[in-house]
Amino acid sequence: MTRGSSLHVEELRMAFGHGPQEHLVLDGLSLRVDPGEAVCIVGPSGAGKTTLLRCLAGLTRPTSGAVRYGDQSLTEPHADIAVVSQDYRGSLLPWLRVWDNVAFPLQGRGVRRAERKRRALDCLAAVGLPDVGDKYPWQLSGGMQQRVAIARGLAYDAPVLLMDEPFGSVDAQSRFDLEDLTLELRRQLGITVVVVTHDIDEAVYLGDRVIVLGGKPTAVLETLAIPLGTDRDQLSTRADPRFAELRTRVLSLIRGERAPDTDTDTDSHTDTDRDPATAQSPDKTVEADRTGVA
Repeated sequence: MTRGSSLHVEELRMAFGHGPQEHLVLDGLSLRVDPGEAVCIVGPSGAGKTTLLRCLAGLTRPTSGAVRYGDQSLTEPHADIAVVSQDYRGSLLPWLRVWDNVAFPLQGRGVRRAERKRRALDCLAAVGLPDVGDKYPWQLSGGMQQRVAIARGLAYDAPVLLMDEPFGSVDAQSRFDLEDLTLELRRQLGITVVVVTHDIDEAVYLGDRVIVLGGKPTAVLETLAIPLGTDRDQLSTRADPRFAELRTRVLSLIRGERAPDTDTDTDSHTDTDRDPATAQSPDKTVEADRTGVA
C-alpha cells in the first residue's frame, strides 16, 4: 500500500549570484514522482543533483518555478519528507546513544521519551540493527552508521524518503547490503524513494525510473523506465541483459553519446541499445566494475 502524495517540479530554475556574476545551474527542469515510486537521479558532477534534491526537500527555494507535494507548495521542510545524506558521520551526534540519534527528530514533535525510544528501537530493528540502541555511533562501522541514519529517516514515519548519494562513503559489500535494504523498506512500508547517485549501476538497480540530467544549464536529458520487476537481487538482476543495456544507455547519455536506437518493443523511455563493449555473457556482466560518474 503506497502512502503520501506526488512530488512535482515545474519549470524549475535555480541560479546563484546576481547580475554578471549569476551562475545558472538548473533551467526549466520539470519532473514528477508518484507515490510509492523509486526514482533515481543521475548526471555529471556539478549538474545540480543535490541542489534539486534540496528543492524537493523544501530546504532550498528555487529562483523561479514550482516544487509541490500534492497540492502544497514546498518552500520549507515538510513533515512527510525525510532526508538521508551521504555524510552519516556528520549527521549523527557522537555524544548521543544510537537510539537517541534515531529519535532526535521526534523531540520537536512533543513525543514523550518512552515513546521516542520505542519507535527508535523499532526503526533500528527495521534496518537490521536490533541490538545497538545503547551504543554510540563511534562504536559502529560505517555501514552500520549509515543504517542508523536511514533508521532516523524512518523515525519521521514520512511517506517520502530523499537520499543524497547515501552509500557513497561505505565499502562495496556494505553498499550492496544497503541497496537491498532500501528495496526491502520500500516494499514493506510503501514509501516513495528518490535517490541522487553518481553510480549508474546503483541507479538502474534501485529505480523504477532513472532521470538523467545534463547540459549547461542543467535540464532533464531523458527519463528511462527500468522494467526489471520488483524482486531484484544483486546477482540475477545485474546478470539480466536488460540491466547491461540500460546501464549503457544511461552512461552514453551522460557522456553525450546517445546509444543507437533498437527495434526492442519498449516505450519511449526504455529504448536502449546494447553497447558491444558490454554485450557479454550474464556471468561476465555481473563481474563487471560498477560504473560511476565522478
